[in-house]
Amino acid sequence: MVCFILSIVVLGLFFGGGVVDPAAENKDYVNTNLLLNWTYLMFVITLVVMLIFAVAKFISILKTNPKNALRSFVVLILFAILLIVTYSMGDATPIKSLNADSQTYNIPFWLKVTDMWLYSSVVLFALIVLAIIWGQIRKMRQR
Repeated sequence: MVCFILSIVVLGLFFGGGVVDPAAENKDYVNTNLLLNWTYLMFVITLVVMLIFAVAKFISILKTNPKNALRSFVVLILFAILLIVTYSMGDATPIKSLNADSQTYNIPFWLKVTDMWLYSSVVLFALIVLAIIWGQIRKMRQR
């Protein structure tokens, strides 16, 4: 809940904070750096929390059911592979016409990380939709 509220505040500061030059063709928001930093922080926190829970689940399941523990470990490895593949797919071409705050992140590493995040989100969303469909089909077949 705290992250949600802080995200709303950051978005409010970004869109309500004004622009550097209102007459410019492309809007140059004053708080672009804040929004980018917050977005990357949320991404890193999500990855760290996901890894902590995955390792904790693996350790707890390993004690009771080693076969299921191996499955959860395979899922963790597949997720790491997904991040590596989507990072390598990322485009490192610098973006033109960005404001001064954004130029800090207009380097190959951050451009590829952003693409990795976007591609991974799309792949995970598609996998969620497929899991829902597969679960419903399986449920209907069991009746």
